[in-house]
Amino acid sequence: MNWFPLLALLCFAYLGLCIWIAVKKPDAIWNMGKLEIMKKMFGEKGTQIFIIVFGAIFGGVGIWLMTL
Repeated sequence: MNWFPLLALLCFAYLGLCIWIAVKKPDAIWNMGKLEIMKKMFGEKGTQIFIIVFGAIFGGVGIWLMTL
């Protein structure tokens, strides 16, 4: 069985989750300790951009895995 497409779909799901978290900012997730530290370091917008860029990297990995 070829595992790369399954891993790619998981990467796309993670991309969607990152975008959802950055846009909707759910209280249960947005007020976690690690994100509070990130908000102090980067600011509110910087944290949103960081999460979206991190998700986009996983999206790129997903595209790469689909081509293997």
